[in-house]
Amino acid sequence: MASDFLIRKATEEDSALILFFIRSLAEYEKMLSEVTASKEDIRRSLFEEKGAEVLIAQWQDKPVGFALFFENYSTFLGKKGIHLEDLFVLPDMRGKGFGKALLQAVAKETVSRGGGRLEWACLNWNAPSIAFYRSMGATPLSDWTTFRLTGESLEAVSKLNHTS
Repeated sequence: MASDFLIRKATEEDSALILFFIRSLAEYEKMLSEVTASKEDIRRSLFEEKGAEVLIAQWQDKPVGFALFFENYSTFLGKKGIHLEDLFVLPDMRGKGFGKALLQAVAKETVSRGGGRLEWACLNWNAPSIAFYRSMGATPLSDWTTFRLTGESLEAVSKLNHTS
C-alpha cells in the first residue's frame, strides 16, 4: 500500500461525504431509489446518536472509500462483534488494495474490542465482492436467511398486541 494512503475515523464534517459514498454504493447495487437518508440524517444518526461508526479511506488526500459498521452481540460466543453494513471503494480506485485495507481495519477494530466475529451481507449477484471476501478467508453462511421488517410491516409488527 502506498505511503500516501490512510484510513481515518470519520467526523461530523464528513456527513456529506458519507452520504455520497452511500448513494454511490446504492447506485452500484441498483438500489439508489431506496436511499432516503439526508445529510442531516447521517450527521444525527452517526455523530449525535452514535448508531454506527465510519472509516474513510484516503489516497493522495482524496477520499476513495468507506466502511460503516456497528457493534452486535453473539449469544453463542458470549461476546460482542461487529456488523459491517457497508464497504465501498470508488470504481476507478478498485484493485489497488483499498478495500482490503478497509476490511483489515474493521477486523482490527473487532479484535481490539475483544469481538468474537465480524459479519456482513453481500448481494448474491455481486460476484466480484464475493470473490474478494472469499480471498480474504470469509465464508458465506448458507444455512441462514436474512429477514427484514421495514416501513408499513415494521410499523404493523410494532403495534401488535403481545397476546394476539
